[in-house]
Amino acid sequence: MLERLVHWAIAAPDDALPVPDLHDLQSAMASGDQHAIDVAANCAALGLARMQLLGAAPPAQRAGWRITDSDTAIDLEARLQQALAAGSIDTFFASLRPTHPDYAALRVAYAAEKDPVRRKTIALNMERWRWMPQSLGQSYVLVNTASFETSLWRGGERAGTWQVIVGKPSTPSPVFSARITGVTFNPWWDIPASIVRERHGRFPTGQGYVKTAGGFRQKPGPLNALGQVKVVMPNPYHVYMHDTPSKSLFAQDVRAFSHGCIRVNDPLNLVTALLDGTQNRAQIDALVATGRTTTVNLTRPLPVYVTYFTAGVLSDGSFAILPDIYGRDARLDALFTPGTTECSGSGRR
Repeated sequence: MLERLVHWAIAAPDDALPVPDLHDLQSAMASGDQHAIDVAANCAALGLARMQLLGAAPPAQRAGWRITDSDTAIDLEARLQQALAAGSIDTFFASLRPTHPDYAALRVAYAAEKDPVRRKTIALNMERWRWMPQSLGQSYVLVNTASFETSLWRGGERAGTWQVIVGKPSTPSPVFSARITGVTFNPWWDIPASIVRERHGRFPTGQGYVKTAGGFRQKPGPLNALGQVKVVMPNPYHVYMHDTPSKSLFAQDVRAFSHGCIRVNDPLNLVTALLDGTQNRAQIDALVATGRTTTVNLTRPLPVYVTYFTAGVLSDGSFAILPDIYGRDARLDALFTPGTTECSGSGRR
């Protein structure tokens, strides 16, 4: 066990992680005290395991990353003891890496990259994958605001990718997770209070704006800011995926124009895929043609992750380093400073 633990500790930089502090283990081994060796080895193994599963960055450097990571509930100490009993310590450590294929691509690129700036960007994004749940679901939607893409994944494979418009640098799209519960055709737009304040409560006549007791709304129609369809994904940030009447903006390479919402190119194609056979494209076109506001629920809710990865695999299969449009990479300085290792408890944090 000790030989394999040291091997995994020394190999931590292959995953853009710091080598754990093995001083206590080395001191215990020098003393020959088997109990002290066991305690120090267990401590070092759990420290490395936590970094592999949950990341090396302290909580302050994760500010704004609001994707719930269910892996924090994993009892790492129990897993470690099971691995030791089975003689499978290598499997234990290998199983803690992010399982998404984008992480594997980042790992390969990190090993090959010589430019220190590009290498640091790849490392930052490997760390971000450790902040994601290892299991994103059998089917899910992954939005990457840095690449201006949203993808539908089914059975571990990318089933489709759509161009998107995301928040401006002054109103960036947040990072969060939610669940898609349905699709609304010919939606009303309930205008956020921040936009009402920005426009000083003044909206053009003839574009369907209606004043209500609680603020302003916009009627469905060709000028509606949400377009023909909105993906229902309740969240505290009031950020949704939806259509847009401003189709020309999709011709831009850098598509950061919204107040935070995710505008989708060819959204009817996307929602047809989301509804997965419960409504075919002809039925969807017929619903849109009625002009009536109609919500169709998914058979089962679908996880959606709105993320920010500035390095990774694009829809065309190429690997790219992307512009840091929100300056989030630049704020993650001293990212991989190891924290203290706690040897007691379940391994949760």
